[in-house]
Amino acid sequence: MDATDRNIIRQLQLNARQTNNDLADRINLSPSPCLRRVRNLERQGVIEGYTAVVNQEKYGLSINAFVLIRLEKQTEALINDFEAHIQDIDEVLECYVMTGSSDYFLHIVSDSLKSYEKFMKQRLTKVPGIGTIETSFAFGKVKKTSMFPPLSHFEEDFA
Repeated sequence: MDATDRNIIRQLQLNARQTNNDLADRINLSPSPCLRRVRNLERQGVIEGYTAVVNQEKYGLSINAFVLIRLEKQTEALINDFEAHIQDIDEVLECYVMTGSSDYFLHIVSDSLKSYEKFMKQRLTKVPGIGTIETSFAFGKVKKTSMFPPLSHFEEDFA
């Protein structure tokens, strides 16, 4: 992937609904090569899909819970079983395998504390292999983005 591909990705992260002609103009390429690059990025799995960004509160899911999970034990079967169950829970937007004292970090949404309590009792605690659950709730959102920073932010200056 070169700088032009990264520029295409950045422009699509800003507005994935723009036309190919508009995208080509923004990255200073003609439309045909631009479209070929976009299709190539899709084929390679760099671009995994396109989606609408929805206002969470207006949709009716104002509660963000961040949950740390520790499994009872670290067996391959238990890990696979836990991860398979998490895939089927719609309220879990993100699940990360972690280092440190917790095994997993989950981002869960809910419409109220009451429904989150019901979710915990009826769904999450029924997932096999969970040893401990620690939940924190977000009071508000300071920043949320899906825009990657430019790679230049990670390059060291050796001058």
